[in-house]
Amino acid sequence: MTGTHAAAGAGTSRVTVEVPATSANLGPGFDALGLALSYYDEVGVELTGGGLEIVIRGEGEELAGLGEKHLIVEVLRRTWERIGGAPQPAGLRLECVNRIPHSRGMGSSSAAIVAGITAARALHPAGESFSDADALRLATEIEGHPDNVAPCLAGGLTVAWSGPDGPRLVRLDLDREVTVFVPDQRLATERARGLLPETVSHHDAAANSGRAALLIAALTSKLGYDVLLDATEDRLHQSYRAPAMPGSAALVELLRRAGVPAVISGAGPTVLAFGWPSSGWPDVDTGNGWHIHQLNVSPFGARVQPRDTRTR
Repeated sequence: MTGTHAAAGAGTSRVTVEVPATSANLGPGFDALGLALSYYDEVGVELTGGGLEIVIRGEGEELAGLGEKHLIVEVLRRTWERIGGAPQPAGLRLECVNRIPHSRGMGSSSAAIVAGITAARALHPAGESFSDADALRLATEIEGHPDNVAPCLAGGLTVAWSGPDGPRLVRLDLDREVTVFVPDQRLATERARGLLPETVSHHDAAANSGRAALLIAALTSKLGYDVLLDATEDRLHQSYRAPAMPGSAALVELLRRAGVPAVISGAGPTVLAFGWPSSGWPDVDTGNGWHIHQLNVSPFGARVQPRDTRTR
């Protein structure tokens, strides 16, 4: 795993953590594959003498009033306790600049979780003892599955799974351009998961297994769009979730008919397509109502900004 932790110096009282948006599933890689995207939240955490202050700019401004129930605060304190050996901070100031859309399938909750863990590792006197594997384990415990937290921690393209010793990941370097189409509509992950059937046919499961393997080969070997189009075919989750996001499902179908490898990002409703329209896409009228971002795969996961790890 690419290192996500900047060691805390003696007396360090403030850090700023940069965390990437992520896209999970990528079509057939359900609950296993994920990409880190070049679209970032910045989270500043300062240890203070007492109290709790939360300042949020951008997405989720309304959550500033949650206090100790704010996800980043909860995760930071849980990580602090897990590391052990030091009392909880007497006070905290949390300052967030949030760009990642909430409830759109771009990993906003994973970004918050990973930000809390990464900040705690940097600020805790014994933070160096908390390994990357420990961070993945705790993030997966909190999120419930590793597909988004893995790329958020490690960057690049990740394959995540759980074994007898807990969650693990493999990270692959990936130099790819992607376009995301973000609607105004939100969709809670819990609702999206609730639309999935308990069982699927052996035929569909086998098809997805083959496509997921092909997808890794297509992405890492820079194969053409024709192979990538086949490789992003899914039969396990997208069609079942389509009724909850008809506009997104229609956009995926429209792009794929035109030969553009497009998928639902995570649980949706954001649509992710490989490539940029300027890089050789056919002329496709995607209509209005989308916030369109041309991004790259981020080569790094969560990281502490060096300028803010000095003593204040």
